[in-house]
Amino acid sequence: LILSEKPQKKLKPTLQSTSIMLLPYDLLLNCIARVSRLYYPTLSLVSKSFRSLVASPELYKVRSLLGRTESCLYVCVGCSSKFRWFTLCRKPDKTLTDDKKKSSGYVLATASIPPSSHASFWSIVAVGSNIYSIDTSCGPVSVSILDCRSHTWRKSCSIFRVKRTSFSASALDGKIYVAGMCKDDDGSYKNSVEVFDTKTQTCDPVPIPFGEENGKMNYETVCIDGKLHVVLLNRRVLAYDSKQGTWDEVLYRGLSHYMGSDSHCEIDNVLYSAANGAIRWYDTEGSRWRELMGLVGLPDLPYGPDLPYGSRVRLADYGGKMAVFWETNFPHDPFAMTVWCAEIALERCQHAQIWGTVEWFDCVLRSYHHRIVKVVAATL
Repeated sequence: LILSEKPQKKLKPTLQSTSIMLLPYDLLLNCIARVSRLYYPTLSLVSKSFRSLVASPELYKVRSLLGRTESCLYVCVGCSSKFRWFTLCRKPDKTLTDDKKKSSGYVLATASIPPSSHASFWSIVAVGSNIYSIDTSCGPVSVSILDCRSHTWRKSCSIFRVKRTSFSASALDGKIYVAGMCKDDDGSYKNSVEVFDTKTQTCDPVPIPFGEENGKMNYETVCIDGKLHVVLLNRRVLAYDSKQGTWDEVLYRGLSHYMGSDSHCEIDNVLYSAANGAIRWYDTEGSRWRELMGLVGLPDLPYGPDLPYGSRVRLADYGGKMAVFWETNFPHDPFAMTVWCAEIALERCQHAQIWGTVEWFDCVLRSYHHRIVKVVAATL
């Protein structure tokens, strides 16, 4: 009788032996680069190695070579005297919100970014993978630049030279335009624009004057139809053609009517605004605001006598689609805030119509932060 040997118990693979971090570095970069940036906040929680990996410049070079770059939303939220940053990401696991409907899977995650001491709707712009926050509140003009790849700030006081009493910043074709009013040597106030080229990292040596004969600036600028548009205090609109280096007055009636609430954005050279519970777009050919059609399933946006225009709504260009953020309060706690988000696909139709299709909406944040300042999209 031959007794069979007792089978040996198989050893379970250890976490270390099965770790993805044991892959060759180049192969690991290729794997992570193919993952949507929406999952990076979750990946950064796995380990310090993953946290370093998702912030490495090499990873984003590989993403660019593979054609995997995408728009990533960043939300600036004001709380007392500080401003915190959040980024839209996917939840680690999807949970049911009720028996019939699944969660969208989206949530606003706290970005590992030091809080800012200054931020406003008109002072924040995004170009490429960087977010620029311009501050003229004290001393020389300073620009804080947020690298959205590594979530680190750097500051520069040498980009813009003119100290302004008021200004508005806009971005177009990789350039940042800062338009506003400044005090001249003789004590008079004049309007001018400074242009910073983010590719060459240079600023035009001489500010570009505008609107001397048409009145002071109204602190509002937008970039539509491939030009910078400045709204003057008397509601006239000037358009700057950077190729020709010329200013022209355009007859855009009521352009600034729905811009006072800071609830607007430009998407594919079209200006959109959320005001009085509706989303509109400005038809430059017809010189009028038109309502965005469709929007089936979108909840009512907050508005009322205590909420002028759409002050609790923010819009952003999300890779050619529209991201809509809005705030609501908890019923029994006026200091608590719920932030909702919707993603809307846009389609231009005939007869001067644009249709919006709601792809999803969900509650993405609950907190005690006071207000949404601005939403911008970085390309990563």
